[in-house]
Amino acid sequence: MLAAVLHLAMPFGGPAWYAFWRAPDVIVRMAGAGHPYPAVMCMLIAALLVLCTLYAVSGAGLIFRMPLLRTGLTAIAAVFLARGLSFIPLVALRPGALADVCNCTKVDTFIVVSSAVCLAIGAGYAAGAARLWRTAGQRP
Repeated sequence: MLAAVLHLAMPFGGPAWYAFWRAPDVIVRMAGAGHPYPAVMCMLIAALLVLCTLYAVSGAGLIFRMPLLRTGLTAIAAVFLARGLSFIPLVALRPGALADVCNCTKVDTFIVVSSAVCLAIGAGYAAGAARLWRTAGQRP
């Protein structure tokens, strides 16, 4: 949820915030020119992150059961684990490969920390999904 809030705040911080959080240069320039695209993209990303949060909270049993809960948690885990595991080797082997995604051209603190955070989040979703798959069909 914190990442969703961050994405919602980014348009208010302007181009400097986009640049700090490694938005591609084209997005930073668009934000500086007042184009709505960067803000719209941030809102869409925030909406997806809120949906991920709803699945996590639902999987923990704190709110209503989301549709396809086990499948959703598994898919979210796969995405976060893939992100966490792939960015460091990709940037190390092909420095320009992620320039259009996160403006990451080398392995640095940002790429290491963000990858570690994604790995931890992915592991949490995977653990929750595994627990729900193990208990499928059992009565509470």
